[in-house]
Amino acid sequence: MLNKKVYSTINLRARRNAQTGVNMEKRFEKEAEKLLLQMTLEEKAGLCSGSNFWETKGVERLLLEKIMVTDGPHGLRKQAGAGDHLGLNESVKATCFPTAATTACSFDTALMTKMGEALGEECLQEEVSVLLGPGVNIKRNPLCGRNFEYFSEDPYLTGEMAAALIKGVQSKGIGTSMKHYAANNQEARRMVINAVIDERALREIYLAGFERAVKKAQPWTLMCSYNQINGEFGSQNKKLLTDILRKEWGFEGAVMTDWGAIVERVKGLKSGLDLEMPYAGPSNDAAIVEAVRNGSLKEEILDTAVLRMICLLLKAKENKKEGYHYDAAKHHELAREVAAASSVLLKNENNILPLAKDARVAVLGEFAKIPRYQGAGSSRINPLKLENLCDVLEERGVDFTYAKGYDLAQEQADEESLDEAAAAARTADSVIVCIGLPDAYESEGFDRDHMCLPAGHVELLKRAAAENSNIVILLFGGSAVEMPWIDCADALLMLYLGGEAGASAAADILFGDVNPSGRLAESFPYKLEDNPSYAYFPGGSKTVEYRESIYVGYRYYDKADVEVRFPFGYGLSYTTFAYENLEAVKKDENVLVSLLVKNTGDKAGAEVVQLYISQKDTSVFKPVRELKGFAKVYLEPEEEKEVNIVLEQRDFAYYNKDRGRWVTEEGEYSIAAASSSKEIRLAVDIRLDGEEKETAKQPESYCNLKAPFTVSGEIFEQLYGQPLPPAKREPGEGYTINSTLGEIAKTRVGSTLLVQMQQGIEAMTGGMKDAEDGMARMFERMMDEMPVRALGMFSQGQIGAEQIREIVEAVNKEEQ
Repeated sequence: MLNKKVYSTINLRARRNAQTGVNMEKRFEKEAEKLLLQMTLEEKAGLCSGSNFWETKGVERLLLEKIMVTDGPHGLRKQAGAGDHLGLNESVKATCFPTAATTACSFDTALMTKMGEALGEECLQEEVSVLLGPGVNIKRNPLCGRNFEYFSEDPYLTGEMAAALIKGVQSKGIGTSMKHYAANNQEARRMVINAVIDERALREIYLAGFERAVKKAQPWTLMCSYNQINGEFGSQNKKLLTDILRKEWGFEGAVMTDWGAIVERVKGLKSGLDLEMPYAGPSNDAAIVEAVRNGSLKEEILDTAVLRMICLLLKAKENKKEGYHYDAAKHHELAREVAAASSVLLKNENNILPLAKDARVAVLGEFAKIPRYQGAGSSRINPLKLENLCDVLEERGVDFTYAKGYDLAQEQADEESLDEAAAAARTADSVIVCIGLPDAYESEGFDRDHMCLPAGHVELLKRAAAENSNIVILLFGGSAVEMPWIDCADALLMLYLGGEAGASAAADILFGDVNPSGRLAESFPYKLEDNPSYAYFPGGSKTVEYRESIYVGYRYYDKADVEVRFPFGYGLSYTTFAYENLEAVKKDENVLVSLLVKNTGDKAGAEVVQLYISQKDTSVFKPVRELKGFAKVYLEPEEEKEVNIVLEQRDFAYYNKDRGRWVTEEGEYSIAAASSSKEIRLAVDIRLDGEEKETAKQPESYCNLKAPFTVSGEIFEQLYGQPLPPAKREPGEGYTINSTLGEIAKTRVGSTLLVQMQQGIEAMTGGMKDAEDGMARMFERMMDEMPVRALGMFSQGQIGAEQIREIVEAVNKEEQ
């Protein structure tokens, strides 16, 4: 039966605008309102949840079609058969582009937009309406298992690269779902952990990338994270979802959950959450209906969410292209271009690279035949045309000998394989050693235990170096690693995870067909203990405290004067560049910066000009410098170009918690043109008008950093501004729907349930204890850390809300 309550269009808009602070998308607004007036309460509630694992609901009688969303973000993972979020069932073939950890090193927003356009085209062919990505969480700690899927330790670079990718995808009429909002900076206990972050760090570091991308690119949707942020889960955090995202930033799209991130459905709806994914049974839809009927949920709040969903469905329908086909060969070549532009040359002593095309080469390491080209978990792509280095070199006619050197499934290398590799190295002109992090070392679902490479990879390198002095390392992996072995080689090329065409890209650089132009989007510390979050990662069973505050990555290393192996923004080229004539001129509220960059070498190449801002005499604690602009400049030998970058007033501001807004202090600022955070080429001073300086006393621990970084709980509590929540579960504390299966496994009921779940996963996977790709470890950790409430999602509704409540009651009775 249709809802009899009729809202006038004017009043409906007024209520909606008052609640959200923004207008819905104008093009679809009127049609959406007409459809809304024809919907029953049950249909409205249903539109706020999925119909299965990968599709939303529609309203068939109103010709409102459901849409498909699928994993990304560096390729299309549309499952060909039954859907699951774990990556078990095979997906359709698609171009596997380099991951975000790789592409961020390109510092090339135009190239990111091209990649986004290609991703959009593949979604069009496969009739996918929303690609779940990009991931824009900050790399707080090198051990985060999902760092391969995130761009950078720097929010400015993160926001710029994300915005460029989003623009590219959405230019093809395909939506994106920027994720994971917010503070999903670890895999450990990510479904329940409470990220305790002071307001300034939250705004300046962990939200700033999201903010920039929202304002510049307006993603169609945004995905909330599993974790809590300062005591409230992302799926029902009104401050984040409504007050900041919509009212401050002007986000116009729909907010969806990560898969299984829902906690309290009605509270989520009130807080600004529109869509629950995936389908997890009828319980939550029924809860919405009941809340409206009993008056605990205003129907106009539901209507606001439904209107966003209708607009999303209408937009997706309008942009469908029947029978569309993309050019797979063209996309493969684009993947090769992106990989080459993103590879970072970290070392090149004696100009060993590029190699002579007629050189006799030894190629060592199993990665040369079984490449590590993407991360493990929900973003795993089924590549169209996966290359490996040996095949590429053979096609190029390179004279090479291959030796395995190590087994990817083993930590140690066997003596026979090492001897074979040593023999190959002995007779070669140069040796290419392929080493890095196997899938089992980093994946969605768990964090790394350390920053070291497998022992067998290091032993292979040392054996090769003992036989030949011309060693070139190709390093594979999704994040920073320790490099005590670096002196074994003259050259080190960081490939990260280069996608399906990464082998061709590597060969292009090795033999000089492409001049490397990638720059590190994260710092490489000498050792894990140098990282500022080392003592506070991954936290306790209940909370993780971000005691380092704004001092993430280079912001800490530069402030505390900690030497790093390779700084943020670092990368070598086969040519050299000179900077001249740096100028900064105020114009209205902006500062216009210009300089000349010249290629002073004999090879064409690209330089990444980085602009860093620092304040001469600040009254609040700040980093030494912060990235606020960059440009990638392509130059022929002896060519020079003028680079122009506009800095906005916000680029000079910090977030003042007491005033509740961004503040630019009056005073002297320095603008530096640099080739890394540590290598300043030119600097110019400028005086800006602004607000009076802060008079409140600043905490000494944050003003004068010392290594290793530690801050007492008392001092961090002062910065946080309220009592710190308990880090661990207290004895006798009752279990809730947010308790993990690992926690309740201490009881008989909980232990039985965990075993049953593990057996179910074992049956689904066919047994994965010997898997090499990290999946077995991911499942094991996932089961242990899954909250009881998530049983509904993973059982696809077979375990309902009432049964979940009964489980919690049973384990609490046992503990009493």
